[in-house]
Amino acid sequence: MGRTGVMAAGSRKADRTAEPHGAAAGATIGTTGRVSHNLNGQRLGRKGRGTRDRILTACAALLADPADAPISMSAIARRASLGMTSLYNYFGDLTEVLLAVLDPVMATAEESYLAILRERWPDAELRHRCHAFINAYHGFWARHSRLLHLRNAMADSGDERMLIHRVRSTEPLIGLFVAQMDGEGDDMQAPLRGVATVLMTGIERTVTVATDSILIGLFGEARRRDPDYYLQPAARLMELVIADTRTAG
Repeated sequence: MGRTGVMAAGSRKADRTAEPHGAAAGATIGTTGRVSHNLNGQRLGRKGRGTRDRILTACAALLADPADAPISMSAIARRASLGMTSLYNYFGDLTEVLLAVLDPVMATAEESYLAILRERWPDAELRHRCHAFINAYHGFWARHSRLLHLRNAMADSGDERMLIHRVRSTEPLIGLFVAQMDGEGDDMQAPLRGVATVLMTGIERTVTVATDSILIGLFGEARRRDPDYYLQPAARLMELVIADTRTAG
């Protein structure tokens, strides 16, 4: 597969990850993609948009606090200096707030790590390119660690909306992995998709461990590791998988 095929793989799915989630949750999305009404059906003017932005800023500030600081609707309301009634005018629950915070974060996925995969990597550069991708993906997780860990924890606990978000955020990567293996990235039935899915699962799990501050608190400083302790083996595994599938093909 040439460069054009690699760039095309996963592109439609990548666009989906940046879609606003408010429409599914009950808010109204205008033609520009911005939320146009609150949950009571009232059109958002400047004041309403300012209040909504204040809520999201408060949530982002809480996420920047120490890992043991609670993230809840009441905590967000306090940080935003709003009553609970006002908060629920804009968001029905914590999941809705977090999905709205995730929207601009996932909009940076392309420049953060997806773009690295869109050009087919020459065989002679696989090791270097795999390391570059793993480091970029880890950097994205490190910048948004608490938010992404919270999303995954809520997905693992049965939150369907968070599970959908998690799956959709990995679909572009899986398609691009398939393309790097010289398969058809948009073919959902391609045998290589299973290989790419397992690879993606391992990489995501690796970066979650490498960015999990709670583990140190639970098991002590003796368990602290430099990120490369995890990232270098992940990059090597990625290199071997891509090289093997290219040879087999």
